[in-house]
Amino acid sequence: MEKKSEYAIEMQNITKRFPGIIANDNVTIRLKRGEIHALLGENGAGKSTLMSVLFGLYQPEEGVIKKDGQVVEIKSPNDANALGIGMVHQHFKLVQCFTVLENIILGEETVKHGFLQKKEARQKVLELSEKYGLMVDPDAKIEDITVGMQQRTEILKMLYRDNEILIFDEPTAVLTPSEIDELMKIMKNLAKEGKSILFISHKLAEIMAVADRCSVLRRGKYIGTVDIKDTNPNELSRMMVGRNVQFVVEKKPAEPGEVVLSVKDLTVSSKLHSKNAVNHVSFSVRSGEIVCIAGIDGNGQSELIYGLSGLEKCTSGKIVLNGKELQTAPIRQRYAAGMGHIPEDRHKHGLVLDYSLAYDLVLQRYFERDFSTGTGFLLKSRINAYAEKLIEQYDIRSGQGAPTIVRSMSGGNQQKAIIARELDRNPSLLLAVQPTRGLDVGAIEGIHKELIAHRDRGNAILLVSLELDEVMSVSDRILVMYEGEIVGEFDPKTTTTDELGLYMAGAKRKEISA
Repeated sequence: MEKKSEYAIEMQNITKRFPGIIANDNVTIRLKRGEIHALLGENGAGKSTLMSVLFGLYQPEEGVIKKDGQVVEIKSPNDANALGIGMVHQHFKLVQCFTVLENIILGEETVKHGFLQKKEARQKVLELSEKYGLMVDPDAKIEDITVGMQQRTEILKMLYRDNEILIFDEPTAVLTPSEIDELMKIMKNLAKEGKSILFISHKLAEIMAVADRCSVLRRGKYIGTVDIKDTNPNELSRMMVGRNVQFVVEKKPAEPGEVVLSVKDLTVSSKLHSKNAVNHVSFSVRSGEIVCIAGIDGNGQSELIYGLSGLEKCTSGKIVLNGKELQTAPIRQRYAAGMGHIPEDRHKHGLVLDYSLAYDLVLQRYFERDFSTGTGFLLKSRINAYAEKLIEQYDIRSGQGAPTIVRSMSGGNQQKAIIARELDRNPSLLLAVQPTRGLDVGAIEGIHKELIAHRDRGNAILLVSLELDEVMSVSDRILVMYEGEIVGEFDPKTTTTDELGLYMAGAKRKEISA
C-alpha cells in the first residue's frame, strides 16, 4: 500500500516572471498536514505571488505543485477549490452590495426549480460561525460592516466549501488588536481540526505566537525554513531583510515651536448613526512635534482626518493651519496651505491604481510649472525623472520603474509610493494615518526614521495609529479618542499601554485643555 505523503502541499521549484521582474525564482515550500506555516518576506518579496500560483490566479513558468504527494494542475481558483484549497486575499474579494450570506455561497449556490435555496445555506453558515467563533450577521450587506466582519465572511467562504488547505494573505493588516487576537485563536482552532494553513505576514510577533514553522523569501528567492520554537524575532528579521533591524525607534526629545494646526470645537456627523462621529473636538499640533491620536478603530479617528483633509464636511468648528482658516476650503487649497496626507485606505483615497507610478507620484503637483506647460500639457520626461528620483530615494520596488502600473505593485510598495509623494513635498502639517500598515520590519524602521526627520526639520505631524507599540515609540504627545471625543492627553515617557487601554475602552477620562 502506498504511503501517504506527510505534506498536504508541496510547491517545487516554482518560477513566476512578470515584465521586468522575477517574482518567484525557483522557490520550494512544503506544507505539513495540520500545521500553521508562515510565509515571511519584505514587501514585494513574492509571497502573495507564490500563494496566487497555488490558488490558480497565476500560472508558473516552471515548477510543479503536489497535493498529498500527487502532481496536480491548478489552472484557476475553481480548480483550487475542487482540490480543497481556499484563500483569504489581502484586499478582500467581496461583492459590496450583496449580503454576507450571498457572498459566502456565491459560486456554490443550491438551486431548486430555478430558485436559490437559502434556508439550508443559512443553516450551514450559522453552524460554521458557531463552531469556529466567527460570529456574523448573514443578512448584513458587506458595504455596511466592519473590515473585521468582512474578513470573517471571507474565512466562512472557505469553510463553506469544506476547504482543507487555507491561505491567509496578510490577514491582520487591516484588523484592530482585539480582532487580531480573535483571528489567532480561530487559526489555532482550524489547525486543531486538521486544516493546513499557509499564513503570509511580516509581523514577527504574530508569527512567533501562532506558527509552527516559517519559510522566508527575499527578493523572490527562497532563503530557508525554520521551526518557530528554535528561532527568535531578530533571526527572522535578519533572514527577511538581510541585515540587523532596529526595533527601538531612536529620536532626540521634541522641541515644539509655534502652533501649526489649531482645531476648535470640531464636529463631523456620522454616516452610520445619528450620533456625531467627531463631537466638539479641540486640540493643537505645534511645529517640531508628533502628536498621535490613539484609540480603538471606529471611535471617530477616520472621520476626524476626513474633516481635516476635506474628504468630509465639518458640521461645525474651526480648522486653522498656518494662520489660515480651512474648515470650508477645497482640498487643493488645504494642500497649498501646507497640508500632506497619508490616507488610511491607500486604494480608495491614496492612489489611482490604473495610473503609472510616475503619475501617482505627481498627483498633487502635476499642474506646477516643473511638470506642465502653461497651456496645460504634461512634461512627461520631467515627471518620469522626478519619479525615478523618488523610487531610488524611498526604495519603491516595481517591475518597470516609473511606467509601472500601480495596481501591479505589492501593497507595501504602494504604501511607500504614497509616503514618498507626501514627504517629498515637505508639508508643514502631515496627517499620517496608519503609515506603516502592511509594511515589513525593515520598511517600518525606514518610515519611522523619515517621520522623525520630518519632525526635526520643524514640521508638525498628526499621527493616527492602532499599533500601541508605534504610538508609544514614535509620538511626543498622545491624545486618546473614545466615541468621537478626546478623553485623555498623555506623555509617552510617563504613561503605560495599560493606562492608555483604560481610556481607549472608555473606562476612564480626563478634561483636555485645547
